Amino acid sequence: MKYIILLPLLLLFNHTFSQERHLKKEKWHWNNNKLKQDTIAGYCQVLKVDNVLYISGAVTNDITPEGIASVYNDLKVSLASFGATFENVVKENLYTTDIEKMKKLNYVRKKYYQNDFPAATWIQIQRLYMPKAKLEIELIAHLPK
Repeated sequence: MKYIILLPLLLLFNHTFSQERHLKKEKWHWNNNKLKQDTIAGYCQVLKVDNVLYISGAVTNDITPEGIASVYNDLKVSLASFGATFENVVKENLYTTDIEKMKKLNYVRKKYYQNDFPAATWIQIQRLYMPKAKLEIELIAHLPK
């Protein structure tokens, strides 16, 4: 008899405290309110899961102060799509075809973080997805709960 009472309680407890079966994903893609993702290349610019933003890489063909600023301005727009700023960024991955040039121009990047730098990985690569691109930066940001 006690097992008959215990079984429904166990099922109720399991259902109440188990994780959701499907992740709740919110997407944003460059002001495209209909698709919210690029179906040709197969990505979205920003993917929000819980309070975490995963931001796809923004690119430039020029490793110059202006080119680097354009990448960070695009990332600023991506962050703002969910009400975030560079203060919310916890991880940055930077891919470049010229790491030495990026090191010399790092002062441009630093302005966006205002001395509150995230964990970061910089990698020199031979080529990016876009053949003429020389720099791509992706971010992970956390929103307050």
